[in-house]
Amino acid sequence: MTVTEGDARSFVVRGRSLADGEPVELYVGADGSFTAEPDPDAEVLCADGWILPGLVDAHCHVGIRFGGGAEDVDGLLAQAVTERDAGVLLLRDAGSPVDTRALDQRTDLPRIIRAGRHIALPKRYIRGLPVDLEDESQLPEEVARQARAGDGWVKLIGDWIDREAGDLAPLWSDGILVEAIAAAHREGARVTAHVFGEDALPGLLAAGIDCIEHGTGLTDETIATMVDHGTALVPTLVNIENFPDIADSATRFPVYAAHMRALYARLDETIGAAHEAGIPIYAGTDAGGQVQHGRIADEIAALVRVGLDQTEAYAAASWKARAWLGHPSLEPGTSADFVVYREDPRSDPAAARPDLVVLRGRVVSGSPARL
Repeated sequence: MTVTEGDARSFVVRGRSLADGEPVELYVGADGSFTAEPDPDAEVLCADGWILPGLVDAHCHVGIRFGGGAEDVDGLLAQAVTERDAGVLLLRDAGSPVDTRALDQRTDLPRIIRAGRHIALPKRYIRGLPVDLEDESQLPEEVARQARAGDGWVKLIGDWIDREAGDLAPLWSDGILVEAIAAAHREGARVTAHVFGEDALPGLLAAGIDCIEHGTGLTDETIATMVDHGTALVPTLVNIENFPDIADSATRFPVYAAHMRALYARLDETIGAAHEAGIPIYAGTDAGGQVQHGRIADEIAALVRVGLDQTEAYAAASWKARAWLGHPSLEPGTSADFVVYREDPRSDPAAARPDLVVLRGRVVSGSPARL
């Protein structure tokens, strides 16, 4: 007898760990958490397959409509379901213009770690998405406010096109970044920043930022600084594929367009160097806006392309990312959030899709019959 979708009862899962290939046997109690106590009467959910903790999209905008703008309630639900069915059970929402906390009431939807709203200056980011400050002196106070509104993260816009300069440029002075990041840390929050180019990175890193999003402008010097500081990188490789189109649309700003094309041309070399140097890298798609939701498999495949081996790429989208975000997995007492693949997904990460998705101890997508 096998457990069917929606059941709330104890069961056992058997298979192989994707992390090390070793056999695993996991027991799940009726409360939806893993238990260390084997139950001889537990029903079999899975007798074989490749098992790994629920996938993570570490840069995912639930609440931003594909093509731009804020989503309505139905759109929020659709985005969350799409991510869940792709096996993503934990999202770090790196900035959203809408309140998504109503989704927390749905036990069949992924957990969301929120960074509040993006923080920018007027005309220095996508209209309607950020909190626009009148003056950078307001940044520490706003960072503290967003830290209290979020789930332990704050999102800054580190650089964007400066239309007067005609190219990417930093938004904030080095001194105000020191104050702002210290304000977030006092609130117990980590800080991350959108950065495409080179010039914003030294100031952000010197101020003690915790993570960089995109990182296409990393140099040997800033890579070394990130290694020294233990700063994480979420490169959002599937989103960077939009750089050529962004450049093509920027005919009024030829220097900016050329810069974006140059960043794109050396993308694999840049992120590969970051990986080779030892920067912790995590998988994030930047879904919302220019990227459709549910593309974590494409991001995993892209991480392999830039130099991570297949197991490292899955770790960056699963167990290592969960640990980084404070959500341990497959341990007694933790929520039974996991995915199972019938075939080893490392053979073709871009095509791999979980055959079974279990969230809070219940089957939410797929079927044991596939295994």
